[in-house]
Amino acid sequence: MRNQTEITLFILRGLTDDLQLKVLLFIFLFLTYVLSVTGNLTIITLTWVDPHLKTPMYFFLRNFSFLELSFTTVCIPRFLYNMSSGDYTVTYNACFTQLFFGILFGASEFFLLATMSYDRYVAICKPLHYAKIMNNRVCNQLLLGCWLSGLMTILPIVGMGLELEFCDSNIIEHFLCEPSPLLEITCSDTQFIERIILASTGLTLITTLVLVVLSYASIVRTILRFPSAQQRKKAFSTCSSHMIVISISYGSCIFIYIKPSAKEALALNKVMSVLATSVAPVMNPFIYALRNKQVIQAFRAIFKRILLISKV
Repeated sequence: MRNQTEITLFILRGLTDDLQLKVLLFIFLFLTYVLSVTGNLTIITLTWVDPHLKTPMYFFLRNFSFLELSFTTVCIPRFLYNMSSGDYTVTYNACFTQLFFGILFGASEFFLLATMSYDRYVAICKPLHYAKIMNNRVCNQLLLGCWLSGLMTILPIVGMGLELEFCDSNIIEHFLCEPSPLLEITCSDTQFIERIILASTGLTLITTLVLVVLSYASIVRTILRFPSAQQRKKAFSTCSSHMIVISISYGSCIFIYIKPSAKEALALNKVMSVLATSVAPVMNPFIYALRNKQVIQAFRAIFKRILLISKV
């Protein structure tokens, strides 16, 4: 018979039991987190203060950087504390708080990527009407829609998750609180909630991916009609950074939900979760910055201004 004492404290297994590997992993995650915070805060600051970056594209980019920064902050600092202290315990409330905000920020990112694709579609396919279509009110409404859509994705999952009973085991086979490892240790029937999770995540991924594909299909058709090769090159360059970020985001998410076998799925899930929570938030600001002349010029202008102030 199972133990009827309700569990209120979980133990995270982490990623490895090898001490040397733990040290290397700690250094890697710490450095990627610092770079992520630095890179995303730089993008947020530049798009906030530079007058040349006061356009809808950079408005969405600023909010995307905020989501990336928030997402990695929900996941990585706690794990760094676990590794440094050796205390891998997490309370029930803290676990579900991490689960809630992790999925909220992650789902909102996908809706925001779809919105950014629509912004590029309007800019390239309807350039004469761009300012009228993508005005401040519309941009704020689209951003609010992204957050509400992310919230609608997570509410059914967390709402049903809070009803689960944990009475047999409190060991989570992961380094953070995620739905799959939590469902593995619950003593409640998980059939219905698993279907809800599959439906919510599937609907989010498919809906946003369809919107992205439709936007870029129209963009490519429009660009190929440009008479000048220089015009085509310039148009493609404005979308290339966004397309790379989309590939990274959807690619990592698809790998997480591919389950070849129980053991392989667990290992793959952990590896892809590390990449999604630490590496991707580092790469995205640098992808946008290094491939965008306006961002580089804004950074140089701010840097020169700081140097002048420090000399005074």
